[in-house]
Amino acid sequence: MTKKAQVTETDNNEAFLHQCLYFTTNRLSRAISRMADDAFATTGLAPAYGYLLRLVVAKPGIPQKELSEKLYITPSTLTRFIDKLEQKRLVERQVKGKTVLVFPTEKAIEIEPSLRAASKELLRTYKAILGDEVATILTQSLESASEKLEI
Repeated sequence: MTKKAQVTETDNNEAFLHQCLYFTTNRLSRAISRMADDAFATTGLAPAYGYLLRLVVAKPGIPQKELSEKLYITPSTLTRFIDKLEQKRLVERQVKGKTVLVFPTEKAIEIEPSLRAASKELLRTYKAILGDEVATILTQSLESASEKLEI
């Protein structure tokens, strides 16, 4: 087999990666996660905690179940996130019957503008790379695909 034939065979064997939604979305996820980590670094919180906290500040007393649904994470993962935010004295939980409500603390309300700024920085960063139109279309396409694939 010639060297050129070997390269072509290798390319064909690897082509499936670049045509695979699983592979490409994980690749995209790693890239955007790095950008998000950089944008949120100044807040002292990971992006997931920052977005959760923004929801709690926007709707004090939000049910834990609603947070889980809005963030598309399992209740057990959300519980761990809230435990961590409670340790940092950023949220408080109140139990009302079978419902757990989550409230922001004063400290959370104070840092919310920096969380909003981090979100805007992330948006600005990836729009600068992708362009406004591509970023918007990609976000809308991924949102639509996610809705269709969630069963």
